[in-house]
Amino acid sequence: MSEIQMPRLSDTMEEGVISTWVKQVGDKVASGDVLVEIETDKAVMEYEAYEDGYLVKQSVSEGDTVPIGAVIGVIGGSPDAVPEDSGSGGSEPAEEASDSAGAEEGASAPAEESAPAEAPAPSSGGGEDGPRPRTSPLARRLAREYGLDINSIQGSGPKGRIVRADIEAAAKDGAARESAPAAPAAQESRPAPAAAQAAPAFDDGRDSEELKVSNVRKVIARRLTESKQTVPHFYLRRTIDAEALKGFRGQINEQLASTGAKISFNDLIVKACATALKLHPAVNTSWVEDKLLQHHRINVGVAVAVDAGLVVPVLHDTDKATLSEISTRTRELAGKARDGKLKPQEMSGGTFSVSNLGMFGVDSFSAVINPPEAAILAVGAMRQEPVVVDGEVVVRNRISLELSVDHRAVDGAVGAAFLKDLAEILEEPMRIIL
Repeated sequence: MSEIQMPRLSDTMEEGVISTWVKQVGDKVASGDVLVEIETDKAVMEYEAYEDGYLVKQSVSEGDTVPIGAVIGVIGGSPDAVPEDSGSGGSEPAEEASDSAGAEEGASAPAEESAPAEAPAPSSGGGEDGPRPRTSPLARRLAREYGLDINSIQGSGPKGRIVRADIEAAAKDGAARESAPAAPAAQESRPAPAAAQAAPAFDDGRDSEELKVSNVRKVIARRLTESKQTVPHFYLRRTIDAEALKGFRGQINEQLASTGAKISFNDLIVKACATALKLHPAVNTSWVEDKLLQHHRINVGVAVAVDAGLVVPVLHDTDKATLSEISTRTRELAGKARDGKLKPQEMSGGTFSVSNLGMFGVDSFSAVINPPEAAILAVGAMRQEPVVVDGEVVVRNRISLELSVDHRAVDGAVGAAFLKDLAEILEEPMRIIL
């Protein structure tokens, strides 16, 4: 038999959600068949079998969150070769193992520590030597932290397994009971005074409900928090004259009209960034674990908004691609991103990113760096503004650029020189294709 482990499907992935089991227990499997669809921090991806056989076990259910390397299923040589369940759950659903440190702590704790020492075993458990409930390490740890008797909690997981949600529900229930007014003593027949009655729940006036959070949104929240907390950002701002850029785009699209291709302003900016990175390789770097990495390939990521959040497909070797290739490839990747069909290699290996909110009418903004990259360019909308040209006030098309830079990898002067050359390339756009 062969164990199926949660794969690493992107360079930032730490856990995945079992979206859909395509193959069911007992189904015949051929190498290359899609076994399961997995939601990562970037998209929903198909995971294929690497050998022939039969799916004889699904260790986790649809909707479970699983850390990389955890066993999610088993392939056997016969549909009858169903492995027996150990009862202790050889692999934890990732909902229970998302806190790896806590899971390790719980996994190494002796069974008698799964409940406070003073807590009596439930009558159905057969006393101190009776069977313990099916639990995950994280559930045991949370029970200890909340001071709960895990033996008294009803599990809602597979085969009655006690999971994190059960512990949290029990903790909330206990807190509600503690906050409720105590029942009057049996000998007291008089009603409680009005002041002792339970106060009505406070209404904050927001009419809120808790929404389901996708795995993509959770990872975005975690990674951006880590980025702002651990990466020392500094910001450089510059507004460019976009008159020549606008005219240049019009000329190119005229020439490409018969091909059906169309170049966007963002395509021009992405290509200009690649050109500037060739001139300033010090920006095409990463600070990783106290080491400075110099990247010899220029791979520009383009931020794409999807329903689940923000994903950044990567244009590999952007400096070597033509404008029409960049345009075509960007649209293909954006379509895949919105359909949740991006492949791991299409989201990995970025060395610089571009985030453009100009289409939303945003004038300017500060983008958060996408680690381990050293910089990201934020692009605002094109605006007509009055400016002084040769001593006269004229109206010109202008675009605001803001460069966010990791100060560990790139010094201020280096970032400023990069932005200066980038601005000049965009103001003299023939340099983009030379």
